[in-house]
Amino acid sequence: MTDTQPCSDLTQSFEAHDIGDACFGHREHLLVAFELLGKYEFIDAASIYARGIQSMAAKAGIPDKFNLTITYAFLSLIAERMAAHPVSGFDAFAGQNPDLFSRDVLSKWYAPDRLNSEAARRVFLMPEPQASVG
Repeated sequence: MTDTQPCSDLTQSFEAHDIGDACFGHREHLLVAFELLGKYEFIDAASIYARGIQSMAAKAGIPDKFNLTITYAFLSLIAERMAAHPVSGFDAFAGQNPDLFSRDVLSKWYAPDRLNSEAARRVFLMPEPQASVG
């Protein structure tokens, strides 16, 4: 956890559940995750982040789009990278971790059918052993 800079307006709006999905792309997902992980301990950041994404999907009328496994796996990967190579801001973090901008970064640990399953939407599924991931 770092307190090197205040959270952006985007993250504050996200925490207040006052943001629409139209202006919340993949980069914004990563930015908010990075800022929440800098502001809170992992377990609190994970809860806030998951509830925010879930709320956004529900407000957009697509509650089934929320996927707990993707949410927690991405957040865990970001937290691991932040711990391994601390930086002072999101731009530096993004520059060091360009693979996080690929939507298939989790394919190292999850087969598409497992990651996109109904079970993955409801509960966090553990990553598969690498030998079984194609």
